[in-house]
Formats: sequence, structure tokens, C-alpha cells
Amino acid sequence: MNVFVVGSGKLAEEILSALHGSHIGSVRRWSDIASCLRDDIVVVHAGSGRELDAVHAYCSENRKPMIELATGMNYDSFDPDFPVIVCPNTNVLMLRFMAMVLRAGEGFKKYERTILESHQSTKTSEAGTARSLAKSLGIEINKIESVRDPAIQENTLGIPADHLGRHALHRIQIKDDSVCITLESKVLGTAPYAAGLAEILSVVMARKLEARVYDILEFF
Repeated sequence: MNVFVVGSGKLAEEILSALHGSHIGSVRRWSDIASCLRDDIVVVHAGSGRELDAVHAYCSENRKPMIELATGMNYDSFDPDFPVIVCPNTNVLMLRFMAMVLRAGEGFKKYERTILESHQSTKTSEAGTARSLAKSLGIEINKIESVRDPAIQENTLGIPADHLGRHALHRIQIKDDSVCITLESKVLGTAPYAAGLAEILSVVMARKLEARVYDILEFF
């Protein structure tokens, strides 16, 4: 397959420089899309949303699939005539954890449930993984506790000082009067986006996709 990457930030640049695999042909910038005459094209959106209308128009006209990696894009009422796969996280182990929570979530909805997420203080984008976990557990989005204070991260959450500048922690707690269950994921440093995306593309493109919005967890 030939992958076209939309965006110019850190995520997009890593994908452009490091995405590879036996199932992947070329990896090119979105600006090159007009020069590609191949049929096996997938568009990966990792941008701010500025080019999203043009991406949607291209995928609609050519019936090409799109992987949405950017958080904060609302697809709840989007009714496309091409496949859209919404993927808030590219770490496959984390996706399998999120899929597990999704499958079990209904059984915990009568209990007290909380979600805490912590990222480096410079993170300004939406916490997409936390929102997905909250949705699976029936927790209101505005009830997610977000931590960006390095002192709290180090002294309360146990994030090592040398990872305060780059980390991701998600902590779910489910309680009744006598039992407290804690589920926690922790990424210290930079997760390899490109390696995870290569596996995601392999899994997703092996299926016959319909013209609709998919949650990536449907594939795991």
C-alpha cells in the first residue's frame, strides 16, 4: 500500500521518516497526492485539521480509506461514503488494553468509576486515550482528572524526574464499599508511533472495509 501522511508536527514527521513494513510501499507527504496514480492508497491524517476538508473530499471522490490519528476531531455525526478509522493511540499493546476495557465496561457501570490521566506539561492537544476509556466505562468526559503539574506527577504519581518531559499515564479506579480495583498504564519516554501504525495498517487493511466510521478498537 502507498501511505500519504497529512500533517507537519512531530507525529507526522516520525511516520514519514520511520514507517516501513513488507506491506507498505511508499510513504509520502499529502502534498504529493496529485502525482500518485496507484489504486492502493491510504491516507493518514496526523495534522491540526486545517487540511481535513480537502482530505475528506479526496477520499470521498476516490473511495480511499483514511486513518485519523489526530485527537479532537469529532466524528460522532459524520456519515462518510469512504472508510474512516479513528485511532487515538498507535501503541498496539495500549489498544489491546483499551479494547479489553471496552468489552468489560458495561459490567462496571453500577460502580464508582474514575479516570486520571497525566501527560507532560507541554501537552495541549486533547487526551484522546482518556476520552476513549471514559466512553467505554460510561464516565462523563468532564469527569476525567488531568494532571499537568510536574511536582504532582513526580511526588504523587511516581513519574521519574527524567521522564516528566515526556510520559503518558492513565489510571482507572473502580470501587464499591469494600473493594477498589486499579488499572494503570504508563508510557515513559516516546512511544514508537511508526512501528505501531505499521501493525495497525496491516490489521486494518487486511479487512474489507465499509464506507463508515470505525473505532480502531473494533479491530482488536
